[in-house]
Amino acid sequence: METLLPFTIAILLTLLHQAVSSSVFVEKGQDVRLDVQGYMTVKENLKRLNIFTWMFNTSDNVVTYIHEIETQVTRKYQGRAEFIEGNFSLLLKNLTEGDSGCYTAAVSAKRNKDVAKYQISVQERVEPPVLTVNSVSSINTTCNVTVTCRGQNTSVTSSCNSRTCSQVRGESRGAENSTVPLLSVYVAGGSIICNHSNQVSWAKDTKEIKTICVSKSGKTCTRACTHTHTQYALLTLRLYFQERDKADHNYAVTVWIRSPVIIFFVGCALIRW
Repeated sequence: METLLPFTIAILLTLLHQAVSSSVFVEKGQDVRLDVQGYMTVKENLKRLNIFTWMFNTSDNVVTYIHEIETQVTRKYQGRAEFIEGNFSLLLKNLTEGDSGCYTAAVSAKRNKDVAKYQISVQERVEPPVLTVNSVSSINTTCNVTVTCRGQNTSVTSSCNSRTCSQVRGESRGAENSTVPLLSVYVAGGSIICNHSNQVSWAKDTKEIKTICVSKSGKTCTRACTHTHTQYALLTLRLYFQERDKADHNYAVTVWIRSPVIIFFVGCALIRW
């Protein structure tokens, strides 16, 4: 029976959870717990396997656990790492960018066997983006807005209407599973949204399309209305003096007002009157 023991251990090692690296993204300053799937198998057979370890980047010992003897956290990780003996999990605390890397749990007999593996990426929160309006135009009653979304040393310029945005220039940079921040511009709920995100955080800046287009329309109307009000003021003044002097003699007064400032105030005064 004893001759079968090495073979039995080999089978048990093969049956242990085959470690496949899992990507985990953690916000800087936060904690993360790394679990061992199938830890009961490890626990039941650890007295034969002898040693359980958590390693960082394959060479840096974080925790060494010798069954029924001791748990040893490496000095550089003391206060920053905690080993949970009940399920062999590793709790990492207050992570920094320097903690990014591969963490591997292994059991040891005559050779090591990985039972858990995690690729940790520690990221800072993204900075709030800034959305600016470059230009506004109207084509066939459709309001088109050109905007620039800026965030963390990059920018994206897009052309938007009430339904969609299309990128004109710039780079969105990161993808959905990337460690690089992602910039995106899109339309939702009647607003243009500039979104800046990474795997642990997001921030946005928005501008309402209706407000942008009405504001632009209002400026155009103001110039047109000022001209119309000025013409109306001149006509009103002429008719007023004609009617006032008609009883005495046929008399027409032509009023010439050259200053745009005077025209504006006279027009406004008559409109209020």
